[in-house]
Order: sequence, then C-alpha cells, then structure tokens
Amino acid sequence: MNGGELLILLALTLPLFAAAMIYAVGRMPDVRETLTLVACIGLAIVAISIFVRVGQGDPPALTVAEPLPGLAIAFRVEPLGALFAVMASVLWGVNSLFSIGYMRGRREARQTRFYICFALAMFGVMGIAFAANLFTLFLFYEALTFVTYPLVTHAGTPAARRAGRVYLVTLVGASVLLFLPGIIGVQSMAGSTTFTPGGLLNGRVDAAAGSVLLLLLVFGAAKAALMPLHGWLPSAMVAPAPVSALLHAVAVVKAGVFAVLKVSAYIFGPDLISTLPAATWILWMAAGSIVIASLVALTKDDLKTRLAWSTVSQLAYVTSAAMLPMASGLVAGGLHMVFHAVAKITLFMCAGAIYVATGANRVSEIGGLGRRMPWVFVAFLAASFAIVGLPPMAAMWSKFLLITASFGSGEWFTAAALIASSLLSLVFLMPVAFRALFSPAGDGAGGEFVRPGGTPVTSLVALCVTAAACVVLFVAVEPLADYLAPIAAVSFMETAP
Repeated sequence: MNGGELLILLALTLPLFAAAMIYAVGRMPDVRETLTLVACIGLAIVAISIFVRVGQGDPPALTVAEPLPGLAIAFRVEPLGALFAVMASVLWGVNSLFSIGYMRGRREARQTRFYICFALAMFGVMGIAFAANLFTLFLFYEALTFVTYPLVTHAGTPAARRAGRVYLVTLVGASVLLFLPGIIGVQSMAGSTTFTPGGLLNGRVDAAAGSVLLLLLVFGAAKAALMPLHGWLPSAMVAPAPVSALLHAVAVVKAGVFAVLKVSAYIFGPDLISTLPAATWILWMAAGSIVIASLVALTKDDLKTRLAWSTVSQLAYVTSAAMLPMASGLVAGGLHMVFHAVAKITLFMCAGAIYVATGANRVSEIGGLGRRMPWVFVAFLAASFAIVGLPPMAAMWSKFLLITASFGSGEWFTAAALIASSLLSLVFLMPVAFRALFSPAGDGAGGEFVRPGGTPVTSLVALCVTAAACVVLFVAVEPLADYLAPIAAVSFMETAP
C-alpha cells in the first residue's frame, strides 16, 4: 500500500476508531472529550496532507472492492473533494471545542451518543469527499443520513421526533426515488459511474436523456435543500446548536451541494450542461429558492430558524453555480461552499452561545445583550457581513465571481436573485447584531445569565476562531480558486471580468 492509499484509509478509519473509543470511555467525560479533540486534530492533519498531495499533482486513489461488475467501491481525490474534506475536518474540530462548553453548560443528556454520531458523520463525509464514482458517493451519502438522524432527534421531544421523521422521509425518499434511478441511468448509458474530467456523459447522451438524468440527480441530492425538497432543514433546527452548527451548516447540507457540484463537473461537464434545458429549469428554481427563502427568513423571530432559512437560500447559490453554462461558475460554487460554511457555523455557534448563557432564542429577546456578550455579537456581526457579501469577508469574492459568471452567461434572472438575496440578508441579519450591541440594556432579555459566567470559554474561543477565519480567507481566495481551477479548466484570473 502506497502513501496515498494509506492516507485515504486513515481518513476513513480514524473517525470509526474514534467513535469506538468514545463509546468505550463514555463514562469518563474528560477522557471522552479529549479523545474527540485528538481525533479531530488527527483527521484534519490527514485531510490537509491529502489536500497538499492533490495540489502537487499526485492525487491519492484506492479501490476497496467491486461487488458488481462496473460498480466499484473506490476513492480518488480531486481538488473539490480535497477542499471539502479539509473544510469539514477542520470545522469538526472547532465545533467539537464549542460543543464541550455547550453540552456541559446545558447539562445535555446522551452526550456520549452525541460525540459518537459526530465521529460517524465525519466517516460519511470523508467517503463522500473522496468517492471516485457515483456508486461510492451514494453509499456514504446514505450512511451520513442515518448516522445524523440521532443528532436531529437528540432532544427526544415530540417536536424532535417529528423533525426526525421529516428528515428521514425527505432525504431517504429523494435518494431512493430520484438519486438511485439517476445513478442507474448513468450506468446504463455510460457503462460506468466514474467521475470523469470534462463529464462522463459528455457526447454520450442527447438533450432529452441528459435533462432527465440531471433532474434526477440534482433533486435526488435533497441534502442541498433546493425547493421544494427543503422542509427538512428548518424543521431540524430543534436539534442542539452544535448539531445545527456543524451538520446543518457544514457536513449534511454541504454534502448535498458538493454532490451537485461533482455531478455537474464530472458526470455532465460544463459543455453538456450548457446544452440541457433542465439546467435552465434548475437555475430558475434555484433563483426562486434564493429569494423566497430570504423573504421567509425576514419573518422568523426564532434565531436558529431564521438562520436555517438563510441556509436554504445560500445553498441555492451553489446549485446555481453548478448549473451555469459557464465553467468558472464551478469555481465560484466551490469557493462559496467553503466560505458560507465558515460564516454560517459562526452564526449558529453564536446562537448557541446566546442560548446557553441567557436562555434567549428569539431575536426579540436579545436587545442590549451585546453589552454583556460583546465578543459573541461582534462575531455574529462579522459572520453576517460574510453572508451579505461585504468586504473584508471571504464570501464577498465567491458572490462576486458567481454574479459575474451569471452575467457572463446571460443568466440575468440568476444574477438578479443573487443581488436581491444579498440585500435581504442585510435586512434580516444586521439588525440582530445591532439590536444586541446598540439597543438600551434591558430592551429584551435583561437580567442575570442563566448560566453563571455566561458563555463557556471553549464555546467563545470556537466562535471567535471561525469569525476570524472569515477575514483570513478573504486574502486566500486566489490560491484557493487556482487550486479548484482544474475542475473547470480555468485559472482564477479567467474568472474575473
């Protein structure tokens, strides 16, 4: 076994080993949480090592088995998958640091199961990130659904159980009824499901067949929460804040849009996408999702629910990028996948920090809290700047490149939706921080912290790290864009107007 194969094997087995060890030491909280953090650091080191190898032109590959002729469980890392793996593994570590303070501060039950499911989720994410074909991606995609179900239902309340049912029915139903038939269709027409630069189906299907397959695969990837298969995401906000922060801002939803990007780049390819009527239909539906979800977010007083609807809108940005008849859209979509993840996990962690310290979970309850929790609300303000797309936040670049690609390909409706959504985000996010920081004390929550000392230190450190990352990534956009360039055969400079 060579070094690349060993790295992939480590990325897949380390989360499984961590889950087993967490179970074994579950009655020793300090050991359990230390082990979790060590596993996070180890996985991040492995993912970064793979990222570097791919950047050096030495992509790791590993074939595990071939249960059916032409359907192998195989892994091969390309730039988009390598970046996704680094993003998820690093944010798992930051979120685990946040979770220690939150779960202890809230005295949550079933904490051992919580950390086990997080580790198993990272196993699913690594398999999705490194999958060499649609068949392998499907296996890990479904595994991710089932191992995250206990996290959605963690509270054990009737509302949590209802949310869990919606979660399973929507995601499993879409996979079985849409995604799986799409994979079978690709296999029957191409004799393979292998991700191929330029598009496996390019030159092999006509516009009608290609459109049917594109619709099946895009809507089958329901974790992308494209309307009308979006309802599971807002309902899943009954889960604890750390679950919302990582799985519903990073791992689960980003697995959905990652799958859409992979399908666009490596199953269809930009040339074929540009000829398919279905790509235009999906662009229109994504534009509708972008604007409608932003409008709904305006009406929500519950902070996590408002953030969830914002996520529905932002995910549709990436779906739009995958459907644009312009290769540079893929680079913009890959960048936005990462930049949005960093900003949104910050917002969810801020919401969790507010709740654990004060018990407040509504926008109307936070007036004046900024005086007692300045770091939390400054971090919230910074992440809000990123979601809106204002400098000096990294998401400004991905939004700029995506809007530029929309105009460049003549998709004015998409460009208008992106601009409108940014303005709406300004309206439903900025007042949250301003109300807390500048309203008179006692305007809302007031009183003493429900948890002595307010936000736990580990939680505060975690959200400040990701808020700072929104700024740091602003200056790293060019090397990241050039790293992703092979998926669209363009350089960063070619994506600029």
